[in-house]
Amino acid sequence: MKNAFILRMSMFLILSLTLVAAGCSDDEPNTAPKPTITELVVNDPNFSILEAAVVKAGLANALSTTNPLTVFAPNNDAFNASGITESVINALPVATVDSILKYHVLGSFVSSSQVPASDAVITLLGTKLFASSNTNGVFMNGLKVSPADIEASNGLVHVIEKVLIPPTKSIAEIAVADTNFTFLVQAVSRLGLVPTLSGPGNYTVFAPTNAAFRAAGITDIDAVPIGTLETVVRYHVLGTNVFASDLTNGANVPTVQGGNLLVNLSPARVKIASSTQPSSNITAVNITATNGVIHVIDRVLLP
Repeated sequence: MKNAFILRMSMFLILSLTLVAAGCSDDEPNTAPKPTITELVVNDPNFSILEAAVVKAGLANALSTTNPLTVFAPNNDAFNASGITESVINALPVATVDSILKYHVLGSFVSSSQVPASDAVITLLGTKLFASSNTNGVFMNGLKVSPADIEASNGLVHVIEKVLIPPTKSIAEIAVADTNFTFLVQAVSRLGLVPTLSGPGNYTVFAPTNAAFRAAGITDIDAVPIGTLETVVRYHVLGTNVFASDLTNGANVPTVQGGNLLVNLSPARVKIASSTQPSSNITAVNITATNGVIHVIDRVLLP
């Protein structure tokens, strides 16, 4: 009798514990593990061109196992907006695809709230990517990030509006290669600033064309007093990256000369804030270099 009672009690306790365990299991959420960055790309049909690029470059395993990573991911619309289709990806050399993809990746965890107002970050390619954050959003090389902060098990994914193409030339090299900037190159050379605009840095240059110099009455760079020339040239340079997306109407932007440029956006133009000289129209924007960005202007900025 005693043994039967003990047996019944044991069965009752086992059943009770089983029910309690089942109840706890029902109450606790079943949290699925976060996908890796590779899985996020593969599982989203909007990233099919990016998936093709990742496969071609052989980076699928790295984007699954390396931790932490931050990826600025162009979706299919971004690739198409950049003129890059899957057939273009397939036609490119593997090394080119590898370079382009690595230019979209940081070897650290960077949320959208951590993006600086204006600074450069180093990508897995080893090349600078110019980041900025303002009231209009988060930008990389002037390209908008949206949506941001998609979490993966090994990092973050931010969707970007176009494909980021890694720059290969410095500001000085871009200017030297363009015959529209021969006066500007001569001025920079005379001041001994070619090494500065060729080396490491984070600059913005409002670059006047030859026609812009002529419009200002400057046809002989060697005839301009050296002190005046230095003042004028330094008024065209900012000490950090400022892409078109960072320009705001009515802003006073500090130059390396020490003065400010006054920005107007309807239409896009810039002038020295304290000057009575006419504004200079910005005729081309966001020419990205390894050490900054160039905006082309149609009139020399004179104090």
